[in-house]
Amino acid sequence: MAQPASVMTRDEQWAIHAIVHGHHHDPFSYLGMHQLADGLAVRVFLPHASDVTLIDTEGAPMTAFERVDPAGLFVAQLKGAKPFSYRLRVDDAQEIEDPYRFPPLLGAMDFHLIAEGNHLELYRRLGAHEVTIDNVPGVVFSVWAPNAGRVSVVGPFNDWDGRRHPMRCHFGIGVWELFLPGLTAGTLYKYEIKGVNGDVLPLKADPLALRAEHPPSTASVVGSLSNSPPDSEWAQRRGEINARNAPMSILEVHLGSWRRKDGNRVLSYRELAEQLVPYAKEMGFTHLEVMPIMEHPFDGSWGYQPLGLFAPTSRYGTPEEFRAFVRTCHDAGLGVFLDWVPAHFPEDSHGLVQFDGTHLYEHADERLGRHPDWGSIVYNLGRREAANFLIANALYWIDQFEIDGLRVDAVASLLYRDYSRAAGEWLPNKYGGRENLEAIEFLRRLNHLVLTRFPGAAMIAEESTAWPMVTRPPEIGGLGFSYKWNLGWMHDTLHYFARDPIHRKFHQNDLTFGLLYAFHENFILPLSHDEVVHGKGSLFGKMAGDLWQKFANLRAYYAFMFTQPGKKLLFMGDEFAQSAEWNHDHSLDWHLLQYPEHRGVQALVRDLNHLYRARKELHELDCEGEGFAWIDCNDSDASVISYIRRGSDPDHFLIVVCNFTPVVRSGYRVGVPTPGVYREVLNTDSAHYGGSNVGNCGAIAADGSPTHGYVQSLVLTLPPLATLILEPG
Repeated sequence: MAQPASVMTRDEQWAIHAIVHGHHHDPFSYLGMHQLADGLAVRVFLPHASDVTLIDTEGAPMTAFERVDPAGLFVAQLKGAKPFSYRLRVDDAQEIEDPYRFPPLLGAMDFHLIAEGNHLELYRRLGAHEVTIDNVPGVVFSVWAPNAGRVSVVGPFNDWDGRRHPMRCHFGIGVWELFLPGLTAGTLYKYEIKGVNGDVLPLKADPLALRAEHPPSTASVVGSLSNSPPDSEWAQRRGEINARNAPMSILEVHLGSWRRKDGNRVLSYRELAEQLVPYAKEMGFTHLEVMPIMEHPFDGSWGYQPLGLFAPTSRYGTPEEFRAFVRTCHDAGLGVFLDWVPAHFPEDSHGLVQFDGTHLYEHADERLGRHPDWGSIVYNLGRREAANFLIANALYWIDQFEIDGLRVDAVASLLYRDYSRAAGEWLPNKYGGRENLEAIEFLRRLNHLVLTRFPGAAMIAEESTAWPMVTRPPEIGGLGFSYKWNLGWMHDTLHYFARDPIHRKFHQNDLTFGLLYAFHENFILPLSHDEVVHGKGSLFGKMAGDLWQKFANLRAYYAFMFTQPGKKLLFMGDEFAQSAEWNHDHSLDWHLLQYPEHRGVQALVRDLNHLYRARKELHELDCEGEGFAWIDCNDSDASVISYIRRGSDPDHFLIVVCNFTPVVRSGYRVGVPTPGVYREVLNTDSAHYGGSNVGNCGAIAADGSPTHGYVQSLVLTLPPLATLILEPG
């Protein structure tokens, strides 16, 4: 029998008090089975139990427990016994396993990799995972909280009581671990953490949870890693569709507002696979770029304030259903990019902020640790464990969901310590400069690891400054991205098309300046969600003029974009001239397709996509200077530009002529490299697209008049506010 409290040692009394009051830092040193000098002691804490019996694994009773503390601390002693596997019978009714009889699961290699911040598959070790130990199924929980005084797993299985299941700490690496028998996938849980000063923190969601509750609920959910073999055939295809010489036309999508049904209900991953995927394929896009689907607490952040970085949002279904959505995209030949946010996170109390009572993931100094633009928290990329958390997350999405690449959000805010900060609000680096040296190293390592572990994947930078060599290899001083958004091109050209045509002759450089640097990086030309929010209106609304001119301008702009060097990106709804600003709480305005003008824009984008993909001249040298040549960029008085696009075969080329005024220009001469008949491949003024059908009767022959440095030329009729694409032969 257990000793009465009056004869217990001071250490025993302290241990019991610490267990029942939930502040024992090493519960495995007291709970469970322990060898004593004269036998065994088994100690359990079961606050709601009346009596407890020790039984063997076959159910045979061994001895009864004695309650040694009214809070529910029970002790059983067996004289002369040796350690054995056991179970517990509670209140003569329920047989349960004791979590404190099981050994740790983390091994020496895990210790080593986690300690040095180099565990690239962190998601296989931390978080919550179904396992079987000694033929007992359950869930093992592991969490990094090195400065915590105590960490417990809580959930409905223990009435959210942090005293019930305190975890074992691997003190060398600060990881807490506990195996809870009998739990399964779908179980809700959080961590109750006591800081080093004994304060109980707000309950924390698991940073590496594979699933999460539907917001506004914030619990983590036990999930499962994929056990499906990777699609090796698609892995080969991935490298082909992401290549610099491949056509890349991306439809950027917010899954919650692409289309809604049944009283504004969002579509599920399964419904999106059935509806969005065939639509994108029929429209000719090569990729979908999905705005962040990592779990996030606030709908209005559109996913750019994520907290559950390893959990696809439950708003649209389960991780398995998201995985099936990606497979459906691949089966249709579509690549999938995910928006990924390593620049900041929100300070919701259940998230990463002061996770163990200290600045664990973030900087302590707000001059480094807070984003002035977004009121959010900045990761401490100089801390190897925080950087490893993010790198493992990037690898996770490609490994577990076969994502084809990541578009990295807000890279500029990572690169500069003074980003959006006034003098005195930021700290210089160790050399006195504004460059964030830790972030530079992080990005280089991130890109190297993603692109070497998953050949053919793409890393895309949203970088808004003139930082050099973003898409060049780290070994020559670059950041190592595959592509960069050309935000300068977007900014200049949208400003141009917003101007009344009568003033455009003074701003021709808005169209031409981008070609001075077009091949310094591997560029994507983005017309993204950022251009249709926060009072900016829609792309259609940005176009100058009356309704007819707005449609004509938009059609001319799209054809100009698709014939410029660089990969392409359109935000959903732009492809059919959505007229209202995007609202994440509602569906796109699909009803607009009842009007022929909107159907015409949609038909044009479809034809541009198919033309861009079919003609090597328009994509093969997207990132090479040899693929582009001006015919004439100086006719600002007429607001006309003309240029040549070529692929690797110099004998094949396309001629592009753009008239950005509402004036029909007859007898307009354009130099061309070769004689013969030139066929109109595409005319944005075609009646098929909603235009006025001005053109050149489908084809026109070159004559021998030298123009623009060429010995041949075409005398064209240029439609109003239109782009022509012509081919020889």
